[in-house]
Amino acid sequence: MEKLNPLRPDQLYRECDLSGLEFTTTAELEPLTETVGQERVSESLDFGVGIEHEGYNLYVMGSAGVGRHRVTIDALKRLTQESGKRSVDWCYLANFDTPHRPIAISLPPGMGRELRSDMQELVVELLSAIPASFESEHFQRRAAAIHDSIKSREQEAVELFGEKSRQQSVALLHTPDGYTLAPIVDDKVLSSKQFGKLPKKQRKVLQAKIDQFRDQLRQVLGQIPMWQRELRSRYKELELEVVGLVIEQLIGELASKYAEQHELLSYFERLHRDLLQQIELFSGTDEERESPPGADAPRFNRYKVNLLVDNRDGPAVPILHETNPTYQNLLGRIEHMARLGTIATDFTLIKAGALHRANDGFLLLEAEKLLANPYAWEALKRTLKSREIRIESLERQLSLVSTTSLEPEPIPIDLKVILIGDRHIYHLLKAYDAEFSQLFRVVADFAETLPRQPGNDQRFLRLVATLQQREGLRPIERMAAARIVEWAARRAGDGARLSLHMGSLVDLLQEADYWSAREQKEQIGVAQLEHAIEHQQRRVGQLQERMQQEILDGILMIDTDGIQLGRVNGLSVIQVGDYSFGMPNRISATARIGSGEVIDIEREVDMGGPIHSKGVFILSAYLNRRYARYQPLSVSATLVFEQNYGEVEGDSASAGELCALLSALGDLPLKQSLAITGSVNQHGEMQPIGGVCEKIEGFFDICQARGLDGSHGVIIPQVNLPDLMLKKSLREAAAEGLFSIYVVRHVEQAMELFTGMLAGVADEQGVYPKQTVNGKVQVRLAEWFALRLQLSGGQG
Repeated sequence: MEKLNPLRPDQLYRECDLSGLEFTTTAELEPLTETVGQERVSESLDFGVGIEHEGYNLYVMGSAGVGRHRVTIDALKRLTQESGKRSVDWCYLANFDTPHRPIAISLPPGMGRELRSDMQELVVELLSAIPASFESEHFQRRAAAIHDSIKSREQEAVELFGEKSRQQSVALLHTPDGYTLAPIVDDKVLSSKQFGKLPKKQRKVLQAKIDQFRDQLRQVLGQIPMWQRELRSRYKELELEVVGLVIEQLIGELASKYAEQHELLSYFERLHRDLLQQIELFSGTDEERESPPGADAPRFNRYKVNLLVDNRDGPAVPILHETNPTYQNLLGRIEHMARLGTIATDFTLIKAGALHRANDGFLLLEAEKLLANPYAWEALKRTLKSREIRIESLERQLSLVSTTSLEPEPIPIDLKVILIGDRHIYHLLKAYDAEFSQLFRVVADFAETLPRQPGNDQRFLRLVATLQQREGLRPIERMAAARIVEWAARRAGDGARLSLHMGSLVDLLQEADYWSAREQKEQIGVAQLEHAIEHQQRRVGQLQERMQQEILDGILMIDTDGIQLGRVNGLSVIQVGDYSFGMPNRISATARIGSGEVIDIEREVDMGGPIHSKGVFILSAYLNRRYARYQPLSVSATLVFEQNYGEVEGDSASAGELCALLSALGDLPLKQSLAITGSVNQHGEMQPIGGVCEKIEGFFDICQARGLDGSHGVIIPQVNLPDLMLKKSLREAAAEGLFSIYVVRHVEQAMELFTGMLAGVADEQGVYPKQTVNGKVQVRLAEWFALRLQLSGGQG
């Protein structure tokens, strides 16, 4: 194999290309009008908004902070500017025939507010017009005529009866207690005392006449209630006639104003009939005439307009983001009020939900929050399938109560729901909810990174300028802007890509602006930007510092000089929230004569994950392929992560494990000044791993703290070379020859670096030279095989 040289300093970092833009600060750059790196999302949103068939709701997926909400809302605003659509108002009106089933009516935007005002004005006018009509001269004259006609009829009947009874010597007397009969003798009405002094025979005759006329009087007086009922009936007819003219005139004015709203015209007809039946609500008692009730009195609720959705001042196409998608917040609710010790409700207490307010537009919901709220997801699916919003209390929905309540008329919907969530939730819904695929047929998948192709650095710089100007921050100097592009590449974990995590980028800009303000700078420079990056790391870096100190104190045993047998410094990444850092780990291996098993201690004690265990099995496959093609592998080996007290997962340590194992097999001491990270396949080829920059810097920090002498370095897979975006102090050490980064394609190249010995190439018989890595391992395995045969008494 060819000699491996460490990477040049310029290979450790990819600087931002500023050649395409001439500017001093980002204030001079033109803001972007399109979304950088999200062309796929734009196409999906364009399609999802444009297609009008049912079921084409959208699921927007990507990691939190990538800009899902803002990009989606901006795209919706852009796509709906020239749609020509206009959302309508929705009102609930009283159903006079079936009060518990309010009527839903749609109106042109702004008309709902007018109708509500007009109905309130109608009540105000009726409160004054109806009592005034009763006090008019015309009404009083006709009412008096009705009263006089009935009274004259009563008087005439009584007088006729009195004349008839007087002819029979019986007088009809009108007392405060009513009518009574008395005897007449010699044209003189007798008192009770005088009547008692009459002869018995005469008294008997007179009493018989009195009894006879009493029965007749009862019949005459029995007609008076009928006449009074007739009086009331004629009064009612008169009231309806007089008030009907007032109501007809006022309702007619409303009907003329809303002549094009056919549903309202039907409602006005029913309203006219109800007002004629509820005249007493407006005439009131004598006390109420002195202090009449206002139009807002509860008794007039039946004539109010519940303006559920008012779009007069809203956008042509509503775009609503509901941040708390509970069952009631989505579908609306029916509130109750305490009245006279009881709980009551009516149609005016119906409240709109997010689905109502977003009707004719778009409703954005966060998938995780939606699924976390009980019954909200099922309610949303039911609404989208039925294409109507049915307001129903959750208690009634679950059949927990059986009391009579309001049943508002369902409101038809024409909207698109946009779920925003991560990929994990999308795939779970896709797999376990059959209705999900029918309702959410469009997926907008946000890109997490942007390739650093020609021109993309410049596009990203304009994105930085756009965010700086949108957030109202200080202008960013030219070199500081370039440093942000390089920071984005480091955050992407790939020097050839840029992170599109807008949340982290905005945080960085805001913090850099804060430090510029503290230092009284008018612009954000490189120093302020580095200050912001440093403090971001420091705020969450306590665990990293403690672990590094434990290594320096010898508590965690990591050697960075000398040579050791069967020991290698592996590298791992530790994640703390959204912050990750690299730390070296000692991987050790032992080998002895055996039957070919490689024991992973982590797996044996259930501390190794499946991917890590897979990596160990691959090591066994490599050993068998390389050294046991013509004879059994007579070895028993163990592998372990020393001083590890948590689960080990991933295969990025498999290259280090293989090196430690080969060291133990061939008695090949390994340099402890080097560390290695990488995954290997069954052929020993190095495969890429993640977090390469953090891993390299984790080992560099320890070596730097102990003192660099030029022997220290890290071995990584060659395919990870484009990922390198290493920090400045490490690049400076590499430039001075104090720290080296090596890239290898095969694990044998790593063994050459660790041992300073050639790996060796097999001859035609498959035998490796003895003074090579492979030769020493081959010889040791052959010795163990022979010894095993000797001990077992077997034949070759």
